[in-house]
Amino acid sequence: MNEIVVNERFTIGGGRPFVLIAGPCVIENEAMVMHTAETLKRMCNDLNINLIFKASFDKANRTACDSPRGVGIDEGLRILQKVRTELDLPLVTDVHECWQCTPVAQVVDVLQIPAFLARQTDLLLAAAQTGKIINVKKAQFMAPWDMKQVVTKLESKGNRNIMLCERGTSFGYNNLVVDMTGLVEMRALGYPVVFDATHSVQKPGGNGTSTGGNRAMAPYLMNAALAVGVDAVFAEVHPDPDNAWSDAANQLRLDTIRPILEHAKAIDEVTKHL
Repeated sequence: MNEIVVNERFTIGGGRPFVLIAGPCVIENEAMVMHTAETLKRMCNDLNINLIFKASFDKANRTACDSPRGVGIDEGLRILQKVRTELDLPLVTDVHECWQCTPVAQVVDVLQIPAFLARQTDLLLAAAQTGKIINVKKAQFMAPWDMKQVVTKLESKGNRNIMLCERGTSFGYNNLVVDMTGLVEMRALGYPVVFDATHSVQKPGGNGTSTGGNRAMAPYLMNAALAVGVDAVFAEVHPDPDNAWSDAANQLRLDTIRPILEHAKAIDEVTKHL
């Protein structure tokens, strides 16, 4: 398996302990982002878990036209740069359009391709050309082996800093399921596999004008994926998820995340014989 080195600090893959990718779904304001990042960093330091902080400057795929999308690229990158400067954390954020890749790559370590855009060739190529780590969310309508063509597109630009992320598969209307064997199938493509625990419990569009979900189920799916041996876990975490701008139903509460991570770490250690 190709292993991914993050900022010359830690490596993802190769049977190493799982890396946590976590933070609020969308940047709402500087204070909330800094508080969440500080709390997660302190917690992960205590638990000896490597952390990549995640927050999006724009959520371009909201259910309703008038749903809040974020603070925009300029303000969003300013806040992410502050997280980097003051907390010295590696960063990941979403890109939705080709032109965003270059300026975003100047601030973050990982460019994330949203699931709905996993087959957008131009976006994949633009992201790959930055040379940054690329985390691609498998689209809800794609089979695990369909990600082979995504890998081929990224590799065509000479970029092998690739992670493949499972976030659930459409199962009828407004519902997702996770096939744990898909994690094994994607690992066979030769790159680290990430499991997105919180998006996998979404009910897409389930509330009519917004996405529903059930955050209580996220830790169970996270534990199952770690038992399979995933290389990283993605979880959206918010101080007050019920009032979050996005993914209110499935983000985990910041003040409840520590025991979830403790349990996850224990499973990971057994699975990987650490």
